[in-house]
Amino acid sequence: MAGKVAGDSEPIDFSPDFIAMGKNSKTIVCELCKCKVLKPGIAELVEKELELPHMKKQPGRDDPAAGEKLTDFWLVSNMYHFENVGFSKHVGTIRFLLCADCEIGPIGWHDTGDKTKYFVAANRVKYL
Repeated sequence: MAGKVAGDSEPIDFSPDFIAMGKNSKTIVCELCKCKVLKPGIAELVEKELELPHMKKQPGRDDPAAGEKLTDFWLVSNMYHFENVGFSKHVGTIRFLLCADCEIGPIGWHDTGDKTKYFVAANRVKYL
């Protein structure tokens, strides 16, 4: 799996520095305000293709509703495992995940039909 950390040009190296026993080995934080989103050992790295709206307005883009296809996500099985996360209003059965402090996002995605799957985009967060 390879993704990019938002703002960085180098791909994320999902080596043992990032994954320990199948879980995140680093603290996952908001890329903007560094608010803690997940403690180490909480989320499992999965490959799943999802389309999320862009976090920033894309100049010259004709369709402002167009999103970005992402494939590397941290899967969280329970909403109470988050340290700080906000949820958007419903868009059908989807709620987007946001930073609870600065409200930047979406950093992830949740289908309300499944209470055991919360996806945080690996390239829309930072790691400490």
